[in-house]
Amino acid sequence: MAIGQVDPEVMVTRGHAPVVTDGGRHLARRTLRTLARCYPEARCELDHATPLQLLIATILSAQSTDARVNRVTPALFAQYPTAADLAAADASAVAALIAPTGLAPTKAGYLIGSAQRLCTDHGGEVPRDLVALTALPGVGRKTANVVLGTAFGVPGITVDTHVGRVARRLGWTVHSDPVRAEADISALLPRRTWTQASHLLIWHGRRRCHARRPACGACPLRQCPSRGLGPTDPVVAGSLVRQQSRR
Repeated sequence: MAIGQVDPEVMVTRGHAPVVTDGGRHLARRTLRTLARCYPEARCELDHATPLQLLIATILSAQSTDARVNRVTPALFAQYPTAADLAAADASAVAALIAPTGLAPTKAGYLIGSAQRLCTDHGGEVPRDLVALTALPGVGRKTANVVLGTAFGVPGITVDTHVGRVARRLGWTVHSDPVRAEADISALLPRRTWTQASHLLIWHGRRRCHARRPACGACPLRQCPSRGLGPTDPVVAGSLVRQQSRR
């Protein structure tokens, strides 16, 4: 199967729309179980203690890495512990603190704007609602699903670059558009598994299923339709495995 094609064992095509098969759902669940055995510690890698901190960290993670975000958030959280504190912050001061994450002036505006909206519309608290979250500056479906799933236990598929890439290689979707990919992946998996499925796919994408030279020979998914895209020799592939994410 070519990369970017629907796996016929997972979906069949009717017209222009892929339709999930019962066998496809079974294979997808088995894939998740295999990944869960490989990555039993899979979780959100953004350091946070509250829903507000997770919202802030996820906004900062756009076009950055979790590692960079985790380096700047301790000082940011200490300086602005509440939404009210951040809402009243000076944009240049916030930008200076978050500069290592990139796009600092834009992100500072998003953080302050979101904090102000939280104070005016939600009593300073992070809402547990997708529509309300995506109404905040700098918050799209990906960020909202991260916050809902990790902070509040509301299931959601987070389609970042890793989830999208791994799902396409598995034949779970043909779409690069995150919203359409989210719909395809959601149709394959039980709702209760969506958040953990996102963590597992992200961990797999970061540690083995790399954008360049995936470690196919060290991959636990032996029946992956894209096997062979990267080295299949176990020794060569093993050298490509990242035991800890570079994030």
